[in-house]
Amino acid sequence: MTTKILTALPVYNEQAHVAEVLERVRQFSPEILVINDGSKDETAAELARFPEVRDVTHAKNIGYGAALRSAFDYALRENFDVLVTIDCDGQHEPRLIPDLAAALTDDVDIVSGSRYLDHRLGDSIPPADRRHINAVITKLVNERLGLSLTDAFCGFKAYRVSALARFDITELGYAMPLQLWVQAVAAGLRIVEFPVPLIYLEEKRSFGGALDDAKFRLAHYHEVLDRELRRSGSIAVPCDKWSTPCGTHG
Repeated sequence: MTTKILTALPVYNEQAHVAEVLERVRQFSPEILVINDGSKDETAAELARFPEVRDVTHAKNIGYGAALRSAFDYALRENFDVLVTIDCDGQHEPRLIPDLAAALTDDVDIVSGSRYLDHRLGDSIPPADRRHINAVITKLVNERLGLSLTDAFCGFKAYRVSALARFDITELGYAMPLQLWVQAVAAGLRIVEFPVPLIYLEEKRSFGGALDDAKFRLAHYHEVLDRELRRSGSIAVPCDKWSTPCGTHG
């Protein structure tokens, strides 16, 4: 039986990147979904050049987490087997889409890209505040949930679509991955990491609003993680039970 794979890209004001990224993505994924999260620039006009690409448009900008939630809902509704998510800023390698999907074996539910699992991949240096916050929050997620992640925030992932029904995504912004990790552990989902290149093309790319302040962003991530842990009543589990590197590619 052929595995139905959908690659989804959350997009907000990406007129500068979206056409180039889609040209590359469609070389490796026959089915593509773009979630246009209320873009105000010429993103919609760029997308019109790709009539074969599926799309969901939010009437207004809701947030990165909301775009991923729409991708989850779409993949479930259209009966795909695998959902791959990839950002539209050119910092992920579309050529790895088939590899992430293939790493989603029978005993894996989430394959999560990691920019820090193999330091030989890529030669970019992330902005200091982003690397620090990622390291702090990844360590905290591991301690609280019994995981062994190396990159809590990479948007390049592959999901078993049947597992997506286990999520109740209410965190609509950039902190959504923290809610996802808590719910994944609570649901007993099986997670592996997959090494992907570390690429930063726009070091000063904005999160928007108060999140551009590193101290505020770190505090916000702490708040979201604590709130979701209280909401789920999750109990940490041994590290080696849930999260391990993908040995074939590590």
